Amino acid sequence: MRVVVFGFGGMHCFQRFYSVSRISRLCFPVFMGWSTKRQMSSKMVPIPDDTSSWVKKTINSSAVLLFSKSRCPYCRAVKQIFNDDKINHAVIELDKRPDGAKIQQVLSQISGISTVPQVFVRGEFVGDSSTISKLKKEDKLTEVIKKNTYDYDLVVIGGGSGGLAASKEAARFGAKTAVFDFVVPTPQDTTWGLGGTCVNVGCIPKKLMHQAALLREGMSDSVHFGWKWDSEKIEHDWAQIVENIGNHIHSLNWGYRTQLRSINVEYVNAFAEVVDPHTIKYTKKNKETGTVTAKVIILATGERPRYPGIPGDKEYAITSDDLFWLPYPPGKTLVVGASYVALECAGFLTRFGFDTTVMVRSIFLRGFDQQMADMIGEYMKEHGTKFVRSCVPTAIVMAIGRDPTWDRKAMESVGLKLDKAKRVVCADNEQSSVDSIYAIGDIVSGKPQLTPVAIHAGRYLARRLYAGDIELTDYVNVPTTIFTPIEYGACGLSEEDAITKYGKENIEVSMFSHSQTFWTVRIHFVNEEVCYLRYICLFTV
Repeated sequence: MRVVVFGFGGMHCFQRFYSVSRISRLCFPVFMGWSTKRQMSSKMVPIPDDTSSWVKKTINSSAVLLFSKSRCPYCRAVKQIFNDDKINHAVIELDKRPDGAKIQQVLSQISGISTVPQVFVRGEFVGDSSTISKLKKEDKLTEVIKKNTYDYDLVVIGGGSGGLAASKEAARFGAKTAVFDFVVPTPQDTTWGLGGTCVNVGCIPKKLMHQAALLREGMSDSVHFGWKWDSEKIEHDWAQIVENIGNHIHSLNWGYRTQLRSINVEYVNAFAEVVDPHTIKYTKKNKETGTVTAKVIILATGERPRYPGIPGDKEYAITSDDLFWLPYPPGKTLVVGASYVALECAGFLTRFGFDTTVMVRSIFLRGFDQQMADMIGEYMKEHGTKFVRSCVPTAIVMAIGRDPTWDRKAMESVGLKLDKAKRVVCADNEQSSVDSIYAIGDIVSGKPQLTPVAIHAGRYLARRLYAGDIELTDYVNVPTTIFTPIEYGACGLSEEDAITKYGKENIEVSMFSHSQTFWTVRIHFVNEEVCYLRYICLFTV
């Protein structure tokens, strides 16, 4: 019998990053597997199973595509013309691929030319180097490149991290691209700019608030290292941190807009709806409406906080969409829910000195390892966060989950298949039940709802659509981190999911604890300040 142990080795990483945050108290439930795909060299080019089908599909999908050989002078001449005219394009270098000879043979059957370079524009063969040179000399090249059956090669609905990544990558390969993004104000009239949830009301402000809480904790620790200060004179300025974080976010919003402009991606600040597989209807803030067509549509709208549907929930409660932009201190706060958003917000609010209570329906951090989740809850309770079922708060933060905002009937009328939560059911290549419509990010059914995952999926999708790549996003064993007061990281299956998938008799769970030298100075805390590391191991024959 062979025991396969999956996990992270050593504790040095915790000590190394302590100066940045309290990463030294990270908890890792780990269940990881080896993938032959991950063992491949990053320089190896994945080879399609059917060369002929792949070549035809790549030609039909791409916007501007050049089949080339890296040392061919005629190929270099075409590249120079494209670069001089600022024509973005995808290049497939046949001499750098193990199947290059097969591809060239298929190309000769399609174009009637056995040599390279060969240029294709939106499925049509344009010609070789002499043709491109002639079109350039006659000042007709731009006209040929811009010829399009649709208004756009690609329309991305949603200007979050995934949508922006997909649009920028597609434009890099010559696709005429537009991004439609519109933030519907919250019931409290909170709104924000381009960049999506992560930038405006998620990862960025959350981590900055978390860092502010860590700084306060560091001040308490500092007395054990010889620092003296008057704790009664310390106060937190909520308005100041909200303003500073807001200024940073506004700079990011502007940066995204200028990035899109610089690569000729059209940004449309309008609410977009899919009318049919190739048509989008949009409505601007001034109620101006219009329609555009696209060969491919990518849905990247993300999700918005869920309300429980009780009287007064939207009138008197806020969500994480409001909290980070709240112009006044929240005061005594009730956080409804035990998701990672709920516990993260409750954690920094407690450290800022606000009386904070979390209302838990059943368990902490559903979907995560429950032993680790319970430890997080216990730690927060010991450090001031309350977990009770009755209180009289001055602010209520709803954090019970997030949902797509679109109308189910409207989406299903286009042919899209949705799950019970209104998320899009997609194949492994992010393609929906409608051939021309893809989806990435939080709105995809059954996939990790993480910003880096959306960015990765968007880039890889654009490369498959416009550059001939075939590699898919690997959604297995994606690491994630929760920025609660005691930070928590996980990768792979939780113990509960591992038991469900493999059976309790086929796994073994090991747990380790570790204390740093730093904690020995903090005499009163040495017994509780422990780093936990948890492995879930699979026995295989």
